[in-house]
Amino acid sequence: MNIPFLRDDTQGSLSVTVEHVDDPAAIGKHPSACGFPSCTAVVDYPGKGYRALFGCVQMVCSTDNSSAGAAFDMDPFYLFEDAPSPYAFFGINPTLFDAPSRVRRDSLDWTAHSYLAWTPMDDTERRVLPLAGFSWGFNVDSDSRITLQPVQALSPGDWDAHLPYLGTSYPGWAFDKWQPSPALGR
Repeated sequence: MNIPFLRDDTQGSLSVTVEHVDDPAAIGKHPSACGFPSCTAVVDYPGKGYRALFGCVQMVCSTDNSSAGAAFDMDPFYLFEDAPSPYAFFGINPTLFDAPSRVRRDSLDWTAHSYLAWTPMDDTERRVLPLAGFSWGFNVDSDSRITLQPVQALSPGDWDAHLPYLGTSYPGWAFDKWQPSPALGR
């Protein structure tokens, strides 16, 4: 799926691929990850240097999370899960990569809401401004079969529903509402 976005009147796109993992070692995973999904979201944006700094915010709702699937939790990159930043990935045209798996294949519903955002460097506060979002995930049925959820574009309303949780989870950050881009028809 290709999702267009607009930043500073310059168009970019987010290319999202979700596929079954057939060679866990090739992506740095344990053999038990075979058949689970991997998601790669690549930013294509013509800006250079600081104008191409973006971050990825990802939240997961899973039947094995802290709310047993009733709410979304942050999904930080495990090396930085104690860092006080909402971004799981951050950099110049960063690539979001995630390959969730479990050793046991118990029944499970797992859905991620992933957002591309940016933080203006000339503000006095740390602000997160969303640009594009998508949903993806997988289900494990009672026979241990893994089914991928289709990638779907998310709307400004989806992001805005997460704002109370984001504000509570990261009080040192401000989270803007998602302003639709009229030029892109959203």
